[in-house]
Amino acid sequence: MAETSASRPASTILLLRDGGKELEVFMMVRHHQIEFNSGALVFPGGSVDAGDKEIVARTDLYSGGEGLSEADRGFRIAAIRETFEESGILLARSKETGAPVDAKRAGEIADKHRVALNEHKVSFLNILADNNLQLALDTLVPYAHWITPEGMPKRFDTWFFLAAAPPDQLGAHDGRESTDSIWVSPREAVEGGESGRFKLPFPTTRNLIRLAKQPNVSAALDHARAMSIVAVMPVMTKTETGRQLRIPREAGYDGEVFDVGAVG
Repeated sequence: MAETSASRPASTILLLRDGGKELEVFMMVRHHQIEFNSGALVFPGGSVDAGDKEIVARTDLYSGGEGLSEADRGFRIAAIRETFEESGILLARSKETGAPVDAKRAGEIADKHRVALNEHKVSFLNILADNNLQLALDTLVPYAHWITPEGMPKRFDTWFFLAAAPPDQLGAHDGRESTDSIWVSPREAVEGGESGRFKLPFPTTRNLIRLAKQPNVSAALDHARAMSIVAVMPVMTKTETGRQLRIPREAGYDGEVFDVGAVG
C-alpha cells in the first residue's frame, strides 16, 4: 500500500445529459495558472478536504450513504462539493420533502454562496445546514478509480463517478479554477483531443472513449452499475518517441499499453 500513501484522495464527476443525438458530459477548461493540469479540458472535481470529513460525521446532511464506508462517503461528498464550487450544479435534496433541489433553487444557493465558498469564507457544511439540504450521495455511480503514477510531483487517488445532471441545471464555470465550460459529446471531446482543439489528460481521454460507447444517460448509468471497478495506477516508461503507459487490461479501457507522445 506504500504507493498510495503519498497520494491525496480526490473525486470527480462525469455529469451526464441526453443531447439531441448523443450523450453529453459537462466539462471545463482549467485555468492556465492552476498548478495541476493547467489548460486541460476536465470533469469537475478536486481533493477530499477536512470539511468533507466533517460532513461525513453529520449523517443528517446527506442521504443515500447506507452501506458505504466513511472513506467512500468522503469521496462522494467531495465530488458533490467540488462540482457545486466549479459548476454551480447541486446534487442535493430538501431535508423536509426529500425532493431533489430544482434548477431555480440551486441557482439561488449558488448566487448567494458559491463565491464565498470558493474563497473559504463559508463552509459547505453550513450552506447545507442553513438551507435544510441533504447531499444526494446515491445519485453518484462509481465509474473508475485512478491513482497517479509513482514518481510524479503531485499524486492523487481519484474516484470517478457518473451522475445524471439534474433537469435544467446547466452549469457554469467559476472563472477562477476554470475559464470555460461546455456540454460536449464524449466522441466530440475525444476528437478534439486528437485534433489539438482540446488538451485532455490521459485518464480523461480513456474515460471519454469508454463513455462514448453508451447511447444515452440511462444506458451509461446501467453499464456503470454492472461494472467491477479495477484501480488503475499507470506505469510509465520512456521510449524513443516519448512515453508509454501501461494499465491493467481488466480495467476495461480496450488495451493495456498506450503511447502518449512526447515527454512534456
